[in-house]
Amino acid sequence: MSLCPAKCIRIAALAAAAIVLGTQIAVAQEPSQWLNTPASRVEALAVLQTLNANLLSNASATFTLDRWCAAHKLAPEGSKIVAQRVGGQGKPADEHIRDLLTVGPGELIAYRRVRLVCGDRVLSEADNWYVPAKLTAEMNQALNTSDIAFGRAVQALNFTRTNLSAKLLWSPLSEGWDMDGLTAHETSSLGLPAFLLEHRAVLKLPDGTPFSALVESYTDKVLDFPVPRLLSQ
Repeated sequence: MSLCPAKCIRIAALAAAAIVLGTQIAVAQEPSQWLNTPASRVEALAVLQTLNANLLSNASATFTLDRWCAAHKLAPEGSKIVAQRVGGQGKPADEHIRDLLTVGPGELIAYRRVRLVCGDRVLSEADNWYVPAKLTAEMNQALNTSDIAFGRAVQALNFTRTNLSAKLLWSPLSEGWDMDGLTAHETSSLGLPAFLLEHRAVLKLPDGTPFSALVESYTDKVLDFPVPRLLSQ
């Protein structure tokens, strides 16, 4: 399912309405437990759409996740996103990746698979194909030898981001809910799959030259914070 800013606004409005309904429900719950109720499911979708909009409107997923982690207290104060490198899963650049990066068959394309972590939570997993010749020697050294996230390593390039696709891999609401209504469920926890969002994008230098192609999969840990409180007026 593709996501768009207009739908994000609509979902946010529905979430506000759900909060009014949700004030009628008093349930004891764990701080990070999303409940399987109409109000909680609409809230979960609103939060997920908010993250999606933030990612789509910023060049760097790294810095967006820095802010998300801090705002939702997913790690100790001052924590920053670091990249846990995943070895043994090399994916040579195919013709599609080379076309995205506008490089010929003989030019070197490096590959880096990482888990982006804030504190002890893995917020996303990413495949990154990039052109080392477009980076500085210091940037390449940092990417090859450290846990620095890609966006932080290449920040000095003042890059832009072209989003190719954004998919909602899971929705807490069933297809057609906006016409058929929301089904009430018993008060239990809302089961989340391992991955919630997938983004595909290309990073470009200020002159428009592409240098990195990304596939980013965002995990259920982006919602691993206390459920929004239902406040009475």
